[in-house]
Amino acid sequence: MRLKRVPFLALPLLAALAIAPSATAAPATVPDQREAIAMAYLDALISHNAADVPFAPDCTRVEAGIQTGYSGPQLTHDLDTGPQYQLVQRIYDVRLSTAGNVVTARYHLDSGLAGQRLVTVGITETFDIPDGTIHRIVADIVPVSGS
Repeated sequence: MRLKRVPFLALPLLAALAIAPSATAAPATVPDQREAIAMAYLDALISHNAADVPFAPDCTRVEAGIQTGYSGPQLTHDLDTGPQYQLVQRIYDVRLSTAGNVVTARYHLDSGLAGQRLVTVGITETFDIPDGTIHRIVADIVPVSGS
């Protein structure tokens, strides 16, 4: 009879131990540095300030199969002043994943003029970041239906 009661009495103790924080628990995971670099690029699309985007000097960008970026300085200049980026109104639903040196960003982007949204696109952008700088960006852009 006592054996049947011991497990019953042990359940609250086990539950308390499972809920209690562990002194040896691993610290919270810090966001991946490569993802932070990719986010700096996405932030620059909105802010038009690429000062925090670490491009490699020979960085390239390909959009829809067409090369649109030829160097880090050119990409910085385009993000800062390019008319194609002045149309960006907002970025949302950002999802990042990392596999080795490659960060993939999937997000939605609204673009327009004078405060009026003209189109929403879904973007998948991959960033090759082998050494703390972006070496290559590949962007695939698809219009979102209903936009």
